[in-house]
Amino acid sequence: MTHFGSADNELRAAARHVGRRRFLTVSGAAAALAFGTNLPQPAHAAHHVRDMKLRAEPFTLGVGSGDPLPDSVVLWTRLAPEPFQPDSGLPRRALPVHWEMAHDENFRRVAHRGTAIAHPEYHHAVHAEPRGLRPGTDYFFRFRAGGHLSPVGRTRTAPASGVDRLRFALASCQRYDQGYYTAYQHLAADDVDAVLHLGDYLYEYPVNAAAGARGYTGDRRLPARFHRETVTLEDYRLRYALYKGDPDLQAAHAAHPWIVTWDDHETENNYAGDIPENSVPPEEFLLRRAAAYRAYWENMPLRRPQRPSGPDLKLYRRLRFGSLAQLDVLDTRQYRDNQANGDGWKLPTPESQDPSRHLLGAAQERWLTDGWRSSRATWNVLAQQVVFSRRRNRVTDPSPLSMDAWDGYPGARERVLRAADATGIENLAVLTGDVHVHYGFDIKRDADDPGSRTAGVEVVTTSISSGGNGAERPANWETLTEANPHLAFYDGRRGYVRLTLTERELRADYRVVTGVTSPGAPVATAASFVSAAGDPGLRRA
Repeated sequence: MTHFGSADNELRAAARHVGRRRFLTVSGAAAALAFGTNLPQPAHAAHHVRDMKLRAEPFTLGVGSGDPLPDSVVLWTRLAPEPFQPDSGLPRRALPVHWEMAHDENFRRVAHRGTAIAHPEYHHAVHAEPRGLRPGTDYFFRFRAGGHLSPVGRTRTAPASGVDRLRFALASCQRYDQGYYTAYQHLAADDVDAVLHLGDYLYEYPVNAAAGARGYTGDRRLPARFHRETVTLEDYRLRYALYKGDPDLQAAHAAHPWIVTWDDHETENNYAGDIPENSVPPEEFLLRRAAAYRAYWENMPLRRPQRPSGPDLKLYRRLRFGSLAQLDVLDTRQYRDNQANGDGWKLPTPESQDPSRHLLGAAQERWLTDGWRSSRATWNVLAQQVVFSRRRNRVTDPSPLSMDAWDGYPGARERVLRAADATGIENLAVLTGDVHVHYGFDIKRDADDPGSRTAGVEVVTTSISSGGNGAERPANWETLTEANPHLAFYDGRRGYVRLTLTERELRADYRVVTGVTSPGAPVATAASFVSAAGDPGLRRA
């Protein structure tokens, strides 16, 4: 693990003497450096903030939108004339950023405009939330700051009613140093209503000067600050700057609204609640988590209710798309019990089988059940991180299971399935990332009985770049397909999933690129599967 700076070392020492709920009472310059408890002052209202001329282009990280409602979307950008500098090349003062939305790309028919404040405390990020938009409508948007005009983005509000088709793109796992984001180049040109990012937007591991597989040379070689693991707030902010500078990622953000949730690598590999992967004390790890959560909110198109408070950020939330779909976005990291049996692929034990163990936490479980109880949607969709279905990696019994996925928390999975039964929802669709492969599962009501009732379907998207090029049939393809009869599809290449919902069916198009270690690979559909409304189960289209 990377060492903190001197101010952060001071806070690490102090952290050992404070409890979980006293975390936010720690004061001083070290606290501000480690996780930014300082907040914008009330005096920073719009009429107190003056424009200033910026010499360099501030929109180097692009523009984006997200969390579409029938009458609103979030518009995002971050001012960063020098993105690889800790202060992004900006003075420590609030700056006005003017935004406008139009019905046409040339902005001849402007529909809405306003001003947002880019606060230095939030690294000059902008989260504008225009209201009064038309449901199910395309808009173009842009920003203006310091005499500069941003690139143009396109967004789309959620339908309020009368929708007969929804189309999402599913993406996850985009380790920068393991390949190019070619899949995003193709996704940007695809016809989708929104992108669902299912976690691992960035990776905390060190990145070498050549950016790994990207092979940077000369002026493009990365400075030493990227050669260490992300731990401090500055580390995470600079890592987002690296990722968000990618032109294909910028194109995908500019083309569609994004609905995001995190997994582990946005903070640290396989962390569980306030328990880190290594032996760092929980109080100390919460400092790192606070830094990671703060940087995540600054760089994602999230609304004000998702703004973090120290080491906490309420990311789970609900979006509705007319009567066609209810989308529940879950957080399987922040509230989970520690992985059983030392994590990894292990044989089940009484510890892992303990029915009281939580993956979502009690409050999120109740929220999900209450939402299903009131749902009238044709499709009830869960956007979440780790594989939900039973997944054995051995044909003979007993078989190890992944302690980091729902297999390591079977009691939590059973409570979710019981809630689906009790509330009477139909057409459950679980959308997953994490594992760097395409999967398609039938969710069996009894995971030990292949002939049991199918409770829904799970669509797992492969990575954008993590794992390198991948292969159509990974080395364990035959074993997994034989050991898991409810596994309808398995492909190890990179890409994304295009998911289409209608009143009649769910359709998953598994999109793949030929490789990611060099740019410009073509895209193709490896396979398409459908699941009929009222008759769950994946079948070849």
